[in-house]
Amino acid sequence: MPTKAQQREETTRNLVAVARSLFATKGYGQVSLAEIVAAAGVSKGALYHYFTGKDQLFRAVLEQVHAEVAERVGGAAPDADAWTQLVEGCTAFLTVTTEPEIQRIMLVDAPAVLGWETWRELDATASMRHLAEALTQLIDEGVLIRQPVAPLAHLLSGAMNEAAAWLAGSADPGRDLVDTVAALTRMLEAMKVQGRPVST
Repeated sequence: MPTKAQQREETTRNLVAVARSLFATKGYGQVSLAEIVAAAGVSKGALYHYFTGKDQLFRAVLEQVHAEVAERVGGAAPDADAWTQLVEGCTAFLTVTTEPEIQRIMLVDAPAVLGWETWRELDATASMRHLAEALTQLIDEGVLIRQPVAPLAHLLSGAMNEAAAWLAGSADPGRDLVDTVAALTRMLEAMKVQGRPVST
């Protein structure tokens, strides 16, 4: 027999998975708690035992999405040099945010449902952390111009988040993604110490 802790974990995992599928397909505003519990095969009381309401359940879904995006960013070109890891990590972030499920949950609904402050808080512990680590390493190695990392990381993160939001409404996301990555790479190259060649 599973323990209470195992039952709790299984129930919450099931609720998050079901809610994520519904939120991604229909959007937060078009999904009711009754629909979620029916699809998950639990009572509304069981849901309230683990979550205070739909917004907290959505936050759990968003945390999962942020973590998955960060994992893909951090796993880009793991055996390459630090510069390539930065460029490939930025490319991975922009690419994954063109996926419809990620767009709907992370870029469309999350700011409206939870607010930008919460969105930034989750991003700071996920993709932003990888970005700051990569920038720190490149500055320490003398590849990038020496400067404070925090403002640089926020500027680049903000630019990429804005680009991701723009791509979400693009009529030709494939082409626009290529152009966006190229523009971002040129921005990064402009921050390099003069005379440092771009790694290939």
